[in-house]
Amino acid sequence: MCVAVAAWAGPAAAQQDPQALPILIVDYDRLYIDSEYAQQIRAALDADAEALKAENDRIVAALTEEERSLTLRRPTMTAEAFRAEADAFDTKVQAIRRARDAKEVELQRARSAARDEFFVSVRDVVGQLMLERGASVILDRRSVFLALAASDITDEAVSRIDAVMLQSGQAPDADQPLIGGTEPQAPDDTLLDTSPAAPLDP
Repeated sequence: MCVAVAAWAGPAAAQQDPQALPILIVDYDRLYIDSEYAQQIRAALDADAEALKAENDRIVAALTEEERSLTLRRPTMTAEAFRAEADAFDTKVQAIRRARDAKEVELQRARSAARDEFFVSVRDVVGQLMLERGASVILDRRSVFLALAASDITDEAVSRIDAVMLQSGQAPDADQPLIGGTEPQAPDDTLLDTSPAAPLDP
């Protein structure tokens, strides 16, 4: 998968043959796993997930107690009264389940959006490494069959991402929920992006 290609500017760059320039490799999964910047993004999402789980546990406990109360009162109720309460309880449970499922879907979408936004936000940082190395392209490691270890700049990219993004204060606050966050902004035209914002999961 071709990740980024330089848009050459200046006479010196124009005189170079792109085919003679080195090709670099980066493990894009590791960028999102290993960088402290990405870890802070995931920490905010994990906080959302924990809050949702705690809320689900409270709801389940309350519904369990309500069901137990109905079961205990059943011998003292007419069949019609019991059926009416049981139907109302079932309707209530189904509505709650739909609402909880919707929140789970929203959280998963937030995770996907945060990952996409991460790759958009660090694209120029990784692209700068490409320009510094005088390379013509960076490939996702998963698309490479064989390469020299020296062509893999993943560790350097992780360090550079943390140095640039954390110093700029762009990492999210883990106490602030990311659900319903803003869309990632479009990158500038310094680099020509020839892939999705983030690589597809294997």
